[in-house]
Amino acid sequence: MGEPTGFLKWDRQTPKRRRIPVRVQDWKEVYEPFAIDELTRQAGRCMDCGIPFCNNGCPLGNLIPDWNDLVYRGNWQDAVERLHATNNFPEFTGRLCPAPCESACVLGINSDAVTIKQVEVEIIDRAWREGWVTPQVPSQKTGKRVVVIGSGPAGLAAAQQLTRVGHDVLVLERADRIGGLLRYGIPEFKMEKSNIERRVKQMTVEGTIFRTNATVGENVDIDVLLASHDAVVLACGATNWRDLNVQGRELNGIHQAMEYLPPANKVQQGDIAETNISAAGKHVVIIGGGDTGADCLGTAIRQGAASITQLEILPQPPVARAENNPWPQWSFVFRTSSAHEEGGERLYAVSTEKFVGDESGNVCGMIISDVKSENGTFVSIDGTQRELQADLVLLALGFVGPEKSSWLENLGVKFDERGNVARNDEYMSSVRGVFVAGDMGRGQSLIVWAIAEGRAAASGVDKYLMGETDLPAPVVSSAKSLN
Repeated sequence: MGEPTGFLKWDRQTPKRRRIPVRVQDWKEVYEPFAIDELTRQAGRCMDCGIPFCNNGCPLGNLIPDWNDLVYRGNWQDAVERLHATNNFPEFTGRLCPAPCESACVLGINSDAVTIKQVEVEIIDRAWREGWVTPQVPSQKTGKRVVVIGSGPAGLAAAQQLTRVGHDVLVLERADRIGGLLRYGIPEFKMEKSNIERRVKQMTVEGTIFRTNATVGENVDIDVLLASHDAVVLACGATNWRDLNVQGRELNGIHQAMEYLPPANKVQQGDIAETNISAAGKHVVIIGGGDTGADCLGTAIRQGAASITQLEILPQPPVARAENNPWPQWSFVFRTSSAHEEGGERLYAVSTEKFVGDESGNVCGMIISDVKSENGTFVSIDGTQRELQADLVLLALGFVGPEKSSWLENLGVKFDERGNVARNDEYMSSVRGVFVAGDMGRGQSLIVWAIAEGRAAASGVDKYLMGETDLPAPVVSSAKSLN
C-alpha cells in the first residue's frame, strides 16, 4: 500500500451534504464536492490487511485495495481501468449501493471503515470529466443476435458485455426512456439521470441497439423474438409489489411507492408538467422503512408535504453492531439517509391495523399499534392503538418477484419456490437459449447484485453461443440447478 499506516494518521471523512434549506428547494444531488487531497488521504487509509474481505463483501468482486492504492499514488487512469475491470457502471453503484464492502472492511472491526464508496464514485466521475471513458467497439462481429428484455442495471450490464464481444444486441424497454428502476424509481437527488444518458450514449456507439415503448406481450411478440434471435436475456426485474391488505385499502389516496415515484421523476425530466400524485400540503404516511421509503420521503419533502411519518414494523436498529451481527456481515445498524436528515418522523415496531376514510372515500387517517415479535410473527400490543392523520399513504413494502405476465407463462419458463424465474448455474432458464439476470431470477436485491448478475448471465450467454467465453463471471450464489 502507498501509505501502510494511513489508517493510524487519518480519520474517516465523507463529503458534506448541501445545507438542508438549500437542497430541498431543488432536485440536484445532495453532496458537496469532495476535495481531492482529502480523498487521497481517505484512499490512503486502506490497510495492507493481507486478506481484503472488502473484495468478498462486494458482489462484483471489486478490486478495492488496488484502486485505493492507485488513487493514493495519483494514478487515476489506472484506477478507473481497475474499477471497470469488475463493474460496468461504477457511477451507479458509487451513488446507490449501500456499500456492503465497507461493512466487510477489516479496518471496520474496531474503527471506522475506509470510505470505499466515495473513492469509487470520485474515480469514475473524474474519468468522465477527463474523457477517459470511451466506447469499446468490438474488433469483429460474431453474427449472433441477442435480445435483452429490460433496461435496468442487470439488463444494461448484460447488454454491454455481450456487445463488446461482438454479438448484435437489442435492448427492449417498455417505458419511454432507458434505465428501468434507475430511471423512474430513483429520485434525481440521489442520482441525476445524466449518469444514465452518457452510458446509453456510450453503449449506442459500441453497437447496442435500444428500443423504448416496447412491451413484450403487447406490441412485441415473444415468439418473434425467439425466432429472430439466437439467445434471449430476461432482465425485467422484480416489479410485482407487495400490498397491504387491511381494512380501508380501497380508499383514494393510498398508492404504491412505484405509482408515486415515477411521475415525480418524469416532472424533473420535463416529460410532464406536474405529477398526478403530489404530497404538496398533505399529511403523508410512508409504510416501509427501507431505501424506497426514504426515496418517497425525500420526494414528499421537495413537493411541500405538511408532515411526513415513516412506519417500520421492525424495531429500531442499534447504533453499533449487535453481538449476533459480527463483522464481516452486513451491519444492521441505525442509519440516517439524506432524506431522513431533511425532515419527517420515523416510528419503529408499529403495524397498520386499518385505514380511515372520509365521506368522499378519501383516506384521512389510519389506526396503528405497537407490535412485538412472538414465535416469528408480529402481534399487536393491547392498549397501544392510536390514529395518525394521513391524506396520502405510500406503500414501500418491497417486491415479491417478477410480474407473471401471460407472455412469460406462454414462454414456458419454470419458477422457483419464491416465485422467481428459475435458472441453472449458467443463468439459463428451463427454456433453452433463454437466460435470466437480476431481480427477475434472484428476487429483490441491491443494484450491485443486479450488475453482477448481468455480467454473469452475459458470460453464460456467450458460452452458449460460442462454446467458450472470455467474459468474467462473478460468483452469484442464487443461481440454482434445474436438474
